[in-house]
Amino acid sequence: MFSSTEAKEQVLANLANFAYDPKNMEYLRELQVADLFLDMLTEDNENFVEFGMGGLCNLSMDPECRDIILQSDGISLVTSCLSNRREETVLSAITTLMNLATPTTRSQLSEPGILQCMLRFSLAESPRLRNLAAVFLQDCCSEEQVRQAQQQMQGHQTAIGIPLPKE
Repeated sequence: MFSSTEAKEQVLANLANFAYDPKNMEYLRELQVADLFLDMLTEDNENFVEFGMGGLCNLSMDPECRDIILQSDGISLVTSCLSNRREETVLSAITTLMNLATPTTRSQLSEPGILQCMLRFSLAESPRLRNLAAVFLQDCCSEEQVRQAQQQMQGHQTAIGIPLPKE
């Protein structure tokens, strides 16, 4: 028998997986699943956060879902997951931020705190984290923005206090 928490985790994991298939997008939009995933990002249960972030990552590839996420302060909520201890959650957060990049959101995604975080991640031991952060810096930021963030970081060991996730 599942506990209530285990049942919720199972449903979230299944919804996140359904969000991977573009054929399901219309149904997931109709059911407002993006809002559910966004709500999970502020939960104390790390599985809720991980599955919510994974689901958002999958949904954010769809332009209509991306717009829904952006209208719901998604960048701020997703950015808060960059400090999560779980590498999977952080990887999903970085990928989601890249998927949320539009001409309108680029300035928000290239704020110094986010850039410094990505620069720090680009030095991580984990190849997945290191490579994804490097792709973010290359695709979502100008060379000048990266250079400015590097200068601001000189002499500082951490980027806005964000610890590296555990592998």
